Amino acid sequence: MTVQLFRKSITVCSLMSAALLGFAVPPVNGQRILELDPSELTPGYIRTAPPPGGDRLPNEQRLRERLQEIDYRVNALQRDLTGNLWVGSWRGLARIDPNTGNILARVSLPNRAIGAIAQDKVGRLWVGTYEGLKRVDLRTSEVTAQNLLLPSKRVLSLLVDRRGYVWAGTDNGLALVSPDQGLIMTTLKNLPGVSANAMTLDAEGQLWVGTLDGLVRVNTASAKIMKRIDGLPGTSVQTLAISPQGLIWAGMPNSLLVINPRNGMVMRSVTPLRGRNVTSVNFAQDGSVWVGTHNGLWRLNPHTGAVLDQVAGLPSSRVLALAPDTGNKLWIGTSEGLAWLMPRMPRARPHFAFTRAID
Repeated sequence: MTVQLFRKSITVCSLMSAALLGFAVPPVNGQRILELDPSELTPGYIRTAPPPGGDRLPNEQRLRERLQEIDYRVNALQRDLTGNLWVGSWRGLARIDPNTGNILARVSLPNRAIGAIAQDKVGRLWVGTYEGLKRVDLRTSEVTAQNLLLPSKRVLSLLVDRRGYVWAGTDNGLALVSPDQGLIMTTLKNLPGVSANAMTLDAEGQLWVGTLDGLVRVNTASAKIMKRIDGLPGTSVQTLAISPQGLIWAGMPNSLLVINPRNGMVMRSVTPLRGRNVTSVNFAQDGSVWVGTHNGLWRLNPHTGAVLDQVAGLPSSRVLALAPDTGNKLWIGTSEGLAWLMPRMPRARPHFAFTRAID
């Protein structure tokens, strides 16, 4: 009985296989086996496009940044007397070796939003934040003085004059500070244009201040206003630099102007920068001028205004600070972090300790 069942099973399997292969199936014991179309036994699938690929999971640093909403803007760069570079960002204050990029020190500040940095003649570092002015001892990296009695707590610019006194520009006027005592000597609250956005010294050692309403020249000895230049195209002066020829280069929201400080006349508007928001201007040792804008970084011939280079590879096209000829590099502070550029490099490279992580 068992043998017969086994034989019948083999026979049925063989016949079904033959049917699937398309052969005619003969009757078995006078009974015809149901013939099946092979397509009926083939499983069918709905033809649809594959599901779309999802975004990659963010790495740990990127996820942490998103959760904490970290601001990586670098507003201030200052080379100190030893050749090291101080980086002032909205993450705090740090000193790096510009040759290697290694971080040498970090300074803990009550307020991390740094707007300006300057070093006095003794070597102390002055740091302007959005909560006032701090003095840092470089030997200990500690805050040794702080002054919150400025015309405004929000410090936008800092400058040390030829006598060694510290000028602090705020969004509500100008203050002169004694570097030793850290005390205010005088204030200039009636500054035309109110906000002291930028400062520079001319060939005579007098102070030029860029405001919301043009330029003001201030006597550094008496803190008295000597001259005012208003009616400039774009009105607000955002950055200032003095060329080797003694001319004022003023960055405006829509142009870069070259001004004769003697008569206050605009000599020219630099053609390639017309319509661009100029935020930083610095002259390099080779005589060229670096210009940072809200839409990239440019190197110009200061005599003709011709574009010599346009820098690619920045963490952000919005340039906020420049430090040329530091460790044989140009250091660039942007709204998304710090970068550096060496001669003959095709593009800038980010400093990953100060730049948002890239997925």
